[in-house]
Amino acid sequence: MTTPTVAAPPERFNFAAHLLAANTQRPDKAAFVDDSGSLSYGQLDERVRGLAAGLLGLLLRREERVLLLMHDGLDWPVAFLGSLYAGLVPVAVNTLLTADDYAYMLEHSRAQAVLVSGALLPTLTAAMVKSDHEVQRVIVSHPLAPLQPGQIDFSAFVAAHAPLAKPAATQADDPGFWLYSSGSTGRPKGTVHSHANPYWTCELYGKGVLRLREDDVGFSAAKLFFAYGLGNGLSFPMSVGATTLLMAERATPAATFKRLTGGVCGLKPTVFYGAPTGFAGMLADPALPARDRVALRLVSSAGEALPAELGERFKAHFGVDIVDGIGSTEMLHIFLSNRPDRVRYGSTGWPVPGYTVELRDDHGQPVPDGEPGDLYIQGPSAAMMYWGNRAKTRETFQGGWTKSGDKYVRNEDGSYTYGGRSDDMLKVSGVYVSPFEVEATLVQHPAVLEAAVIGVADAEGLIKTKAFVTLKPGATATEEELKAFVKTRLAPYKYPRQIEFVSELPKTATGKIQRFRLREREQAAH
Repeated sequence: MTTPTVAAPPERFNFAAHLLAANTQRPDKAAFVDDSGSLSYGQLDERVRGLAAGLLGLLLRREERVLLLMHDGLDWPVAFLGSLYAGLVPVAVNTLLTADDYAYMLEHSRAQAVLVSGALLPTLTAAMVKSDHEVQRVIVSHPLAPLQPGQIDFSAFVAAHAPLAKPAATQADDPGFWLYSSGSTGRPKGTVHSHANPYWTCELYGKGVLRLREDDVGFSAAKLFFAYGLGNGLSFPMSVGATTLLMAERATPAATFKRLTGGVCGLKPTVFYGAPTGFAGMLADPALPARDRVALRLVSSAGEALPAELGERFKAHFGVDIVDGIGSTEMLHIFLSNRPDRVRYGSTGWPVPGYTVELRDDHGQPVPDGEPGDLYIQGPSAAMMYWGNRAKTRETFQGGWTKSGDKYVRNEDGSYTYGGRSDDMLKVSGVYVSPFEVEATLVQHPAVLEAAVIGVADAEGLIKTKAFVTLKPGATATEEELKAFVKTRLAPYKYPRQIEFVSELPKTATGKIQRFRLREREQAAH
């Protein structure tokens, strides 16, 4: 479904060429800045087209895959856009995985070349040994050791090739790039997106909802290999001619504060993209900068639902609302969101114009307001398929609809409140209990930093709730104290019957809590 205020891209369309063309009038403006320096829009244009020429010079052919295993930095957008410009298909992968994971991805994608950061080269080399798929061409960004036969220096390679005169004649619906979903169980799924899909996310969300501007400086805690980070840190800012700060290291509170206060290059971000876990860590850190040390005008959140109390505390400190939304690898970016001028904490907001959402019951029928249902989305940025996985493709992409796997409730004002993952919802005494609702209540306690809730079977085999809780440094609380705290705020049946205090919670690389790991641990213990 499209919105009448946004024109569809032309049939012949190359997303990299589209972004470069949008910035030809600002060649001297900084497009990307990292710890080592900056890249102007003019330099970016030249390097993207130089890499494209080099890749084609290696006899890589149209639509062949190129694995992109790189830390965020100036070479990342060159690698991604250069591949797209050449008509190749970059496969952007998580930099925190194991050699076994990369071996699987090499075989699954049949990547003909790899673009890799020098710091990640040893892991890639181990993956190539494990993999039955042979990769001939390895292009290394910032190598840390002398290169071996078959390895190519990224910067020298780009500089050695005259910029490609024109982009590959791709179509809007041609495969553009892959992202691997961070599935909660099993092998990650290769999610195939078209050249047009990021165009739609830029127009409908980056411009339409966030109203990003040319004078913005953006910084995303989510890395570029994530769907959320790719929009935040590359396609959105380039679509309006803004500047982006890129950071190779993990987004710890200290690293984040350094960027927000201009401690790297003097530029202070006006737009910050984070996730609830990161916001909680920031607010709990003694080094949290004062409001007058940052220049924030807009803050975005996704990845997991934002507890109302967290958003309210962030605003009280910085004077800026957190605009919470939900997106997915399958939809590429956010399709349900609060607005900068209309925030309802405790909800995920309203459908992004251009997208339609429906809540359905177990039989596929619509559910009334106030009752939980499975979230389905219809919109122009939906992925084409999961590569090589027809069964999962048919389960997720149903006609024009995409099944999200999330439970939601629609409120009277048309906003939607998150109820957890469909497979995380708990039925206690015949009534659905949202783990997130209990978690969001627990973190309101002044001693609690994070909480995760799962269902465990009691002696009679009935499901009861158990909470795993991490406390703030130096804070104390008892199990009975927290149970009583929840009982005063939620319906009595929702309080956790058991509470276990832990030093940390298992999480994905994106910072999402992995409840299934806690369930596995409980099963092993019993």
